[in-house]
Amino acid sequence: MKRILVTGAAGFIGSFLVKALAEQGNEVVGIDNLNDYYDVNLKYGRLKELCGIQRENIEEGRLTVSTLYSNYRFVKGDITDRDLLAALFDAEHFDIVCNLAAQAGVRYSLVNPYAYAESNLMGFLNILEACRHHHIEHLVYASSSSVYGMNEKVPFCETDMTDTPVSLYAATKKSNELMAHAYSNLYHIPATGLRFFTVYGPWGRPDMAPYLFMKSITKGEPIRVFNHGKMRRDFTYIDDIIQAVVHIIGSKPYEAEVPFRVYNIGHSRPVELMDFIHCIERATGKEAVCRYEEMQPGDVTCTYADTTRLEEDFQYAPSTEIQDGIQRMYEWFESYFNKNGAHSGIPSTCCL
Repeated sequence: MKRILVTGAAGFIGSFLVKALAEQGNEVVGIDNLNDYYDVNLKYGRLKELCGIQRENIEEGRLTVSTLYSNYRFVKGDITDRDLLAALFDAEHFDIVCNLAAQAGVRYSLVNPYAYAESNLMGFLNILEACRHHHIEHLVYASSSSVYGMNEKVPFCETDMTDTPVSLYAATKKSNELMAHAYSNLYHIPATGLRFFTVYGPWGRPDMAPYLFMKSITKGEPIRVFNHGKMRRDFTYIDDIIQAVVHIIGSKPYEAEVPFRVYNIGHSRPVELMDFIHCIERATGKEAVCRYEEMQPGDVTCTYADTTRLEEDFQYAPSTEIQDGIQRMYEWFESYFNKNGAHSGIPSTCCL
């Protein structure tokens, strides 16, 4: 078993990944700054329900032991804090680092660009430096399908050009890949980038379209449908994402003179936005009230993953069908809000 650091451990993907790695028997440490980009109660809920970290036990900079997994500990902290990271790496002797911490959201980058420079660039540099000085066996980090930018060829392949980002968020994710490649080349750090395609499911981010649409449709409120619904997304269920990441973390790193690799992680079957909305209607039993709008800055009309490399290297491909995934998400959604009350703390911006 390995000693693994997961950053962004209270996030959507991070919390599920911690659970999966801990259940395998790995020694896992999670770190998250628990910022208020969206409702922190959802983050604390993930920590408690998925990972056994009780809110009342969390203190800034102090490791808290899970009540569900004795091999999981969590610390509230920020990857931009170099001293905290250095102390954590010195004490824990990690084998593997999985960096999922980042300022998320495409449209929010138009409002608060400095948050992206601080977390996605400086924070990632701190991770790279820590890996360099502590001889990490494998760095796995979140990139994004947004790096494909204005690429009109679909499906997107890892060998496609990614030099035309259409948002600052995408530019920072492309920068992460370039930074990781440089450190892989200079210091021979095995580095694997994960280009996630529109992730959805239980405990999902409330600024993402699946959550916002489900909330609005269940309440009978109008939903904003950008580009008049003429959009396609490679919606990928959270369990499929986690299985892919676990395969990558558990396998031997890519061997080459520069041990650097990126993988698309997507369902590889894009769904028309209106078909996606109809799936939510069927799950909720309610009809959507659509407000059609123009394309938003930083958006693209289609994302679609070629997952050949993932399938060939790990014999794995995401397989959850959209209606099944939406049904599972709705069952969680109803249970969560019946237990916790009104929908609150949900950003007005929407990300696909």
